[in-house]
Amino acid sequence: GGSLSADGGTSGDRHTPAPLVFALTPQSAQEEGEALRVKDCGGESKGEAGTVMIPQRHDSSRIGLLGGSFNPAHDGHREISLAAIKHLRLDAVWWLVTPGNPLKGGDYDYAPYEERLAAARRTSSHPRIVVSNFEDRKGLQYTVDTLEALHDLWPQIHFVWLMGADSLEGFHHWKNWRRIASLVPFAVFNRPGHETAATSSEVARELALFRTPAGRAAEIVDAYPPAWTFIETTQNPASASEIRRNRAGRATD
Repeated sequence: GGSLSADGGTSGDRHTPAPLVFALTPQSAQEEGEALRVKDCGGESKGEAGTVMIPQRHDSSRIGLLGGSFNPAHDGHREISLAAIKHLRLDAVWWLVTPGNPLKGGDYDYAPYEERLAAARRTSSHPRIVVSNFEDRKGLQYTVDTLEALHDLWPQIHFVWLMGADSLEGFHHWKNWRRIASLVPFAVFNRPGHETAATSSEVARELALFRTPAGRAAEIVDAYPPAWTFIETTQNPASASEIRRNRAGRATD
């Protein structure tokens, strides 16, 4: 993994959150930019036939990134996203639906990818939440590689990684987790049963000096990483694994 800088100071808010700026771009630009069927802050974006909407390169929006298999997406993902928009003063949250999570193992039962994307779009149901197939189109599997690709595409955008407290508990097992922490600030959101992750997890202990109080959470988006915060107010107990178990149980009844 990469090394962490001891300079975790914040530069303060450099700009006021503004609506996302998008440009009409030919479909052939998909491989150059993030070709999303996006929603801007005012509602569904409408493009001409044969075009997609991608952020302009000069855009300096504040974007939260929530990665995962979304197998399936649920209200807990939505609660974290809306809390992030509020506490971090984000312009939007991108749900990065991964084709496969390396930590899940080879016998993990995934629903078909397009089915997970469609379900995520139904669940998100908010103009500032964008469901993306970026990792699938770019052939990316690890968060560290995804973040480096996003930085290469949009160096001016202020990205912040979002995760539940249950993910923080195992964050030290992620590929090059220190590199991840040096690339972007991250915000951790409480999950019932994982309240102590913000103090007891291995990563939380190692990065304790870089933690920003929740009352100043929005500052981390403009901070030089490593920088992180813990939001205690999220309480949704929804679990993708529990949803899958319940569905499997009904199927056998």
